[in-house]
Amino acid sequence: MSDPAVVLDDLRRESEEVDQLVAESSEARWAAPTPAAGWTVAHQVAHLAWTDRAALLAVTDAEGFRAEAEKALAAPESFVDDGAAEGAALAPGELLGRWRVGRERLWTALATAPPGARFPWYGPPMSAASMATARLMETWAHGQDIADALGVLREPTARLRHVAWIGLRARDYAYLVRGIDPPAEPFRVEIVGPDGDVWAYGPEDSAQRITGPALDFCLLVTQRVHRDDTALVAEGDEAAHWLTIAQAFAGPPGGGRAAKEPS
Repeated sequence: MSDPAVVLDDLRRESEEVDQLVAESSEARWAAPTPAAGWTVAHQVAHLAWTDRAALLAVTDAEGFRAEAEKALAAPESFVDDGAAEGAALAPGELLGRWRVGRERLWTALATAPPGARFPWYGPPMSAASMATARLMETWAHGQDIADALGVLREPTARLRHVAWIGLRARDYAYLVRGIDPPAEPFRVEIVGPDGDVWAYGPEDSAQRITGPALDFCLLVTQRVHRDDTALVAEGDEAAHWLTIAQAFAGPPGGGRAAKEPS
């Protein structure tokens, strides 16, 4: 996952797929509620546009980003919702246009970033490849919320590998942001991708293991599904605990999603 060109190409494809979900939507569909409480489809797109702008600032003006981050982190419980609400108030066409322009500017900035450069973020600093991966992860996750709201079933793709990777890399962050010391032992994760390939991470002899579908793993680390509603299997107490707090995104601890009611 270290080649920025590969991740950037997949980021563009993921963005275009989400764009297609909303491009021809009526105003009523833009106003449809999504699984995120209080967020409509417009809020989801507005959040992507807002975060792309923040990432562009981080890549092109580190000091400017730090100043904005300080303002945001002064209101950790509301700054994400406030940014989404501001964008959602725009007309759908204007909002979509802003997202398209912003994500293209970010794509260009990341594609032309100096090798080895690292950029500030709300979590740990990121390389160009990591920043692109984070944007792909967010685009996929919020795209899932949009698809759920519109009743669209998306086919999982091999691009999920990027989401899985950043979810695993963010393991320790999920603990630290909750004031918990991360486990010293690396975990073994073996998940099955959409094409039947096994994606394996971590030492083979680890006592802490997670297996199951890659889609379920990605939905869980982006907190789009409750642990109980996945087919993931955890071996070891630490692995089982991580699956209850995992988050692939920066910022305060996520609240996750409620378990589905029994049918």
